[in-house]
Amino acid sequence: MMINRHSLRRPLFNSLSKQCCQFSSLPSHNPKNHHSHPFYTLLSSCKNLNSLTQIHARLILSGFKPNNFTITQLINTYSLFKECNTARSVFNSTPNPNLLLWNSMIRAYTSSNQHEEALKLYKNMLEKSLRPDKYTFTFILKACTGVLDLQEGVLIHREIVDKGLESDVFIATGLVDMYCKMGDLARAREVFDKMPKKDVVAWNAMIAGLSHSSDPWEALGLFQSMQFSGGMEPNSVSLLNLFPAVSKLLDIKSCKSIHGYVLRRGSRMSVSNGLIDMYSKCGSADIARRIFDRMRARDDVSWGTIMAGYAYNGYFIEVLKLFDEMKRENVKMNAVSAVSTLLAASDLRDLKKGMEIHDCAIQQRIDSDILVATPLMTMYAKCGDLEKVKELFGGLKGKDLVAWSAVIAAFAQSGYPEEALSLFHDMQNENLKPNRVTLVSALPACAELSSVKLGKSLHCYAVKNDMGYEVSTGTALVSMYAKCDLFTYALIIFEKMPRNDVVTWNALINGYAQIGDAYSAMEMFRQLQLSGVLPDSGTMVGVVLACALFGDLGQGTCIHGRIIKFGFESDCHVTNALIDMYAKCGSLSSAEFLFKRTEFAKDEVSWNVMIAVYLQSGRAMEAISAFHQMKFEGFQPNLVTIVSILPAAAHLASLKEGGTFHAYIVQMGLESNTLVGNSLIDMYAKCGRLDYAEKIFCEMENKDNISWNAMLTGYAVHGLGACATDFFSLMQESSVEVDSVSFVSVLSACRHAGLVDEGRKIFYSMLEKHHIEPDMEHYACVVDLLGRAGLFDETLSLIELMPMEPDAGVWGALLGACRMHSNVNLAEVALNHLVKLEPRNPAHYVVLSNIYAQSNRWSDARSTRVNMNETGLKKTPGCSWVGQKQVPCITSG
Repeated sequence: MMINRHSLRRPLFNSLSKQCCQFSSLPSHNPKNHHSHPFYTLLSSCKNLNSLTQIHARLILSGFKPNNFTITQLINTYSLFKECNTARSVFNSTPNPNLLLWNSMIRAYTSSNQHEEALKLYKNMLEKSLRPDKYTFTFILKACTGVLDLQEGVLIHREIVDKGLESDVFIATGLVDMYCKMGDLARAREVFDKMPKKDVVAWNAMIAGLSHSSDPWEALGLFQSMQFSGGMEPNSVSLLNLFPAVSKLLDIKSCKSIHGYVLRRGSRMSVSNGLIDMYSKCGSADIARRIFDRMRARDDVSWGTIMAGYAYNGYFIEVLKLFDEMKRENVKMNAVSAVSTLLAASDLRDLKKGMEIHDCAIQQRIDSDILVATPLMTMYAKCGDLEKVKELFGGLKGKDLVAWSAVIAAFAQSGYPEEALSLFHDMQNENLKPNRVTLVSALPACAELSSVKLGKSLHCYAVKNDMGYEVSTGTALVSMYAKCDLFTYALIIFEKMPRNDVVTWNALINGYAQIGDAYSAMEMFRQLQLSGVLPDSGTMVGVVLACALFGDLGQGTCIHGRIIKFGFESDCHVTNALIDMYAKCGSLSSAEFLFKRTEFAKDEVSWNVMIAVYLQSGRAMEAISAFHQMKFEGFQPNLVTIVSILPAAAHLASLKEGGTFHAYIVQMGLESNTLVGNSLIDMYAKCGRLDYAEKIFCEMENKDNISWNAMLTGYAVHGLGACATDFFSLMQESSVEVDSVSFVSVLSACRHAGLVDEGRKIFYSMLEKHHIEPDMEHYACVVDLLGRAGLFDETLSLIELMPMEPDAGVWGALLGACRMHSNVNLAEVALNHLVKLEPRNPAHYVVLSNIYAQSNRWSDARSTRVNMNETGLKKTPGCSWVGQKQVPCITSG
């Protein structure tokens, strides 16, 4: 076999020998003959690195003495195969390299994205007293752009000006591109405007810069100027550079205008892909899909773009359908399509589909790409398979800072902040210093756990390493402090940041809205508008939440109009927020209208919001119907759905529906979840099956104080005072933190069971032992407890000693006790207070009328009823239901 292999190679070596013989007979320098030079021909024919090294080796063995041209060609060819180290060895072997060789080596580094090495070589060249020419500057400007070194870029610009080369179209374009990518648009525009002659590349560079500016309209204006005043015909790159501006503006009219321009002139596949991306980012995924469907030829980029577009708009089911279609058509899956499908599987918690995508990524050998590995780990984390995440992370070769940042982000974004911070500490133990990406991943985990100490520590680290006020890190810090309710710190960072983008503003607007400070949220929105920063869908979600907190339907409707104007109404998150807002502002019909619109592409969150809306409006039957309709339409109920729907069964005391939901929970594998367990305890207790509630409580592995409170409330609802007080004692013995809710439940149980001494003792222990200030609900319970026992002197004394003005609940409790004991005089006092607090509530008049009747004061009873009718008040009839469907059938009153 060895002989055969050598015999196969012999013709190639013979050919090389002949060529090398020709090299020695050629003159050392003949520029005119360079492209016909046999060595150039051989190098040009190299298809891979192996053939190049063979030619280079044979050249050395032949004794051929290379000249500058030969060395330049070798460096250039090695750089084509990204072999900069070998190219550098060739360069270093040359005794006195001329400027051409220096330029070739600098270009080799920039082509391989080794920009720092290019800059080092440039400085080394200057130390050798070699003067750069226009080609040197063209290459070195790309290196400055690659490392985003503005200071070095400005110094090189000065050298260019000193040499009078600023008007050179290639150098000037390089300067424009550099300044644009570094965000210094003022300098970029200054250089651009000075150019005596601009080619299409120069125009494209400036359009690209303006497309990512704070005012994307400038990019559209320049695109028009390019044609009218510049007399330049845009090419496909011009359009691709313009698309981000239109996407940023979310202006569908501009989308259609540019689309028309493309159709009139014809376009390449790349432009069609760009149109798909542009429409998707403007919220018109339907138009994007039509473009995709009408494309004559589609490549893997086309598939990746439409899948990314659907994922961007939250149409995750469509993403997975495209994935299946792509597999049927044997289209290669690239990193973009892999990321989009993994994002869809993560959101839908579809582990089976996620594993299928993982298999495809392995087949395409892109699973180790950090861009794919990150969402892959996130998918497994969101689907609850933490062991697989750790396995994938452990299998990554040469775990660098990027890999650590990726796995920390995966855990943080999947709802596992403790694991994220644990990995962060492990990374530090490996002596790796966090970078911006790591900080941006770790800070949200600090916020979730309210770990202010670690958050402040990361803040100090960021400031010391000049990362504290950079946009991404600054925004993460603002968000972290806002979520920890430390707005003073958040605002200090916000004010110190040299540039605040819309995400930074959103962190404050949403932060204020989340803590219930609607006024500050709206004020920040007003300031955002004055700043000239355009709001995005995330902004409007926070503003709509603020309107819901105000309960102001007029203001909410006004904001809805702004949303339509900005083009955000098709955004699923915004529509979900609007549905919630309308319901909280008392307009359930508007909420239902938005939800039932045919053009509204619902997701699981939409259904969860609507179920919660129905429940908050007291329409439990509609909530249950929505749950069944959600399943019928192919949506997978998630944890939030289950926790939202169980109270509907509890509200209706429908054991049948509750049992159905419980069976579904077991089927989903959620029975061990603490939130679900708590909801089941509450549901079974309210449906009359306290034994089921106790069974679930006892079987729960991870109980929290809500679990204990739910069980305690169950005993209270069933009037089992002794069980409730014993259970309350068990809570304290088990070191469970009792809170305000615990005391409401146990006091309620005491009042129903008439446990005066126990109730009194528990009430006074609140402040003395547990340092919990009693609120109105606690006082109402004790007033009811003492009043039912006929201890009216103690009851009045307690009311007089209250640190706040008694509300209707307190006086109502007293009125109810007066009815039990026919205490007319005290009942009249209670009613006088209730009429002031709740003038439109007829129930209080009815109670007093009944008290008069019990005391045989019939004329007073009659006059109270007449007075109630004269004020236009009418008692709401009571109703009962019969059978499993809970259909109201008996009314009284």
